[in-house]
Amino acid sequence: MKSGLMFVKLVNPCSGEGAIYLFNVCLPQLFEIKVFKEKNHSWFINESVQSGGLLHFATPMDPLFLLLHYLIKADREGKFQPLEQVVMDDMFPNCILLLKLPELEKLLRHVTEEKEIDKKKYYKYSKEKTLKWLEKKVNQTMAALKTNNVNVGARVRSTAFFSGDPVSSDKEEDYICYAHGLISDYIPKELSDDLSKYLKLPEPPASVPNPPSKLYLLTGYFVVAAQRQKRDK
Repeated sequence: MKSGLMFVKLVNPCSGEGAIYLFNVCLPQLFEIKVFKEKNHSWFINESVQSGGLLHFATPMDPLFLLLHYLIKADREGKFQPLEQVVMDDMFPNCILLLKLPELEKLLRHVTEEKEIDKKKYYKYSKEKTLKWLEKKVNQTMAALKTNNVNVGARVRSTAFFSGDPVSSDKEEDYICYAHGLISDYIPKELSDDLSKYLKLPEPPASVPNPPSKLYLLTGYFVVAAQRQKRDK
């Protein structure tokens, strides 16, 4: 804790289960932990070879995804509530750290309606605002995918994907569907379905593979973190 960094267990906003995050108390800032794992990989450390090959990424995460989990849950009561009454969790008590994040009120305006009574603010989840905010997230993700020449076409198989070669024939629809899938890893399925309808996305065919797990979001840019190394050797 001398560094101000602490590992905390918070809710995964997609599954509702627990997940480990990194919290910088000094900034403060939230990071998600991504683990890259491949078989038959080792590390050279000084004069020794260590098996395992695990690689952990700590990447900045928009805390609003976690706050959404609690706002949607609190919306069942159908009333405006103070934020400290919304962000409460007996299973994940460290959720109160989210209340220490800077510009929290500014973030909440993207997904809530608010009222002020006796100089105290009350919040209520807004589905309409949330979908508009998520649409912006999808557009930002699409831009990052294009900037990094990430192949997203449904026709792509693992060999072509990991070659790292840009494929100019990718359609705009491919990008938006893929970006929607990535953003869906941070929101409940019901909200993901609502976002799909909001974006007027087509129903995906059963044969379309899920986005590869070796794609990581690092400070806003998508990086292929796996087999591309083999090509560069």
